[in-house]
Amino acid sequence: MKRLLIALLCILFISPFGFIGCKDTDSNVIRVNEVTHSIFYAPLYIAINNGYFEEYDIEIELTNGGGADKSMASLVSNSADIGLMGPEAAIYVAEQGKQDLPVVFGQLTKRDGSFLIGRENIENFTWADMAGKEVLGGRQGGVPAMTLEYVIEKNGVSNCTINYDIAFDNLTGAFVGGTGDFVTAFEPVASTLEANGQGHILASIGAEAGEMPFTAFMANKSYIESNKETVKNFLRAIVKGYNFLVTAEMSDIVSALRPSFDGTSDALIQKSIEHYVAIDAWNNSPVMTEVAYNNLIKVMKNAGKLTNDVPFSKIVDNSLALEILK
Repeated sequence: MKRLLIALLCILFISPFGFIGCKDTDSNVIRVNEVTHSIFYAPLYIAINNGYFEEYDIEIELTNGGGADKSMASLVSNSADIGLMGPEAAIYVAEQGKQDLPVVFGQLTKRDGSFLIGRENIENFTWADMAGKEVLGGRQGGVPAMTLEYVIEKNGVSNCTINYDIAFDNLTGAFVGGTGDFVTAFEPVASTLEANGQGHILASIGAEAGEMPFTAFMANKSYIESNKETVKNFLRAIVKGYNFLVTAEMSDIVSALRPSFDGTSDALIQKSIEHYVAIDAWNNSPVMTEVAYNNLIKVMKNAGKLTNDVPFSKIVDNSLALEILK
């Protein structure tokens, strides 16, 4: 009733120049910018669609950055409150000496969620099959591209060209248009390409690269300091989303995700979930470990993208995650 009254007052409070802004003081809106839209981030969408955020009086405004560089730009410019992206983005900002540093307060995924897509269905695929070929890998310095580089070098693949010239959110369009021999894609895009006969899933990048903190929730220090209870409640809703994901029946999980993937069939949503379950994609706790962080640092150094060591304590703040897990 109070919110309705406030809304009516806002409508009535008009100047000759139009409406004057009026904020609902009961509303607790969090602007979340995600790096891409993928079933890889299922706990977030389940928390939204199952009403877990509403239980804590939180309203989520979700936008898509289309790449970690754009998501981080949204965060540091204060056009987003929370960013969901690779921690490498925060490391790059820390290297620049920013004072109000974006820090990780909760980890979501623990390995690369992309799959290698080929034009041909190569039986008994090995990474050596990429020798002499071109793969579309996304933005140089982005964690998907660095993980791909790590896997290629780990397997001693010779003369494989990684194309970094195509924006992250345009990769599959370029591949379907005829560019490259391979492309990396997250779900449900990977399974959709396969279902449409436009490519074949050959391998999981994450399964080959091993565990690392691939995607995490982060916010500027000032936002966290001013909104500790809200951030803790945000994490509580995410944990509820994760618990539902790992305990519910598959049909219920598909139903919980359907509103976030309206153009994707139930069969492809289920297949995408199964692919991520198979590689153990999600972190079972929002707490990031220093061991996992150091694995990411190793991948960044392998790519030549880290000039200075950035300590774990500068990038990660587990204090709120630890509080909600007590």
